[in-house]
Amino acid sequence: QGSTRRTHSKHPPKALLWARVAALLCTCTAFSAAAHGGSLPSHVITDWCIFCWAFGFAFTLLVLLAEAFGFQARVPVSWNNFPITVASYSAHLCLAASILFPLTFLRGQTNNMSSEVKGHRVASTVFSCLATLAYVLEVSLTKARPGEVAGYMATAPGLLKVCQTTVACVIFIYVSSPVTYDSHPALEWCMAVYCICFILSMAVVLMCVGGCTGYLPVPLPKFLSVYALLAVAMYLTATILWPVFQFSKANRNRNRNSRTDLIVVAVLTAVNFLLYLADLAYSARLVFVSVI
Repeated sequence: QGSTRRTHSKHPPKALLWARVAALLCTCTAFSAAAHGGSLPSHVITDWCIFCWAFGFAFTLLVLLAEAFGFQARVPVSWNNFPITVASYSAHLCLAASILFPLTFLRGQTNNMSSEVKGHRVASTVFSCLATLAYVLEVSLTKARPGEVAGYMATAPGLLKVCQTTVACVIFIYVSSPVTYDSHPALEWCMAVYCICFILSMAVVLMCVGGCTGYLPVPLPKFLSVYALLAVAMYLTATILWPVFQFSKANRNRNRNSRTDLIVVAVLTAVNFLLYLADLAYSARLVFVSVI
């Protein structure tokens, strides 16, 4: 096919190396400032943001050490898929933290906190944004180009899987605190859609990173196309049913904060529907790269 194979040297290119180092320092600073000086309350968003920054820091450090000491061949994962998967998830997680953290712990609260606490929370937000930019740069440097032989996770469908699972995680946060899907069977179906599609998309990611796609009973492209079609159909129903039943007359007495959360879930459901639709279009024909 005239493709050229990307090779992984023992030492990554300087731009990629500096992007990873910047991401490592920024995520470390973000969660350190939040944990030690932010005076954060016990809250699901607190745990989520700390997890996002800690995830990026831990796995970026692992990638840096493996690249520096040439341990890629000894790590039981597909190195064509692992680093870009880590960078892509870290980019999305840090972006989510960069939005949720200030909305939850800075908006409307600056007059009621000390300058020290405010400074730590602002610092966490700023360094979270910088970490996001560093991870976006890393993904742009390592994603598949036309004509390259690359891992599935470096292709557009692979990166879309990361987007889908990250959006689903944010949906889970908003529907579970408090629980907002148990008032009607249609809403329980929506929750089932979120869970089923998340599990299957995450399974695809783990199989690609673990190099286990050969164990599928059908060829990977065929499996991905069928799954993408199924996910589009399921998310279409959720995109329609969630707002119809959550904003019905029977549910109009919810408080303002709860309704805001429900609107966020409705928007994210529509976003994931579009992501799965794009995934279906790409998965139907992986022609611009050879996938390994």
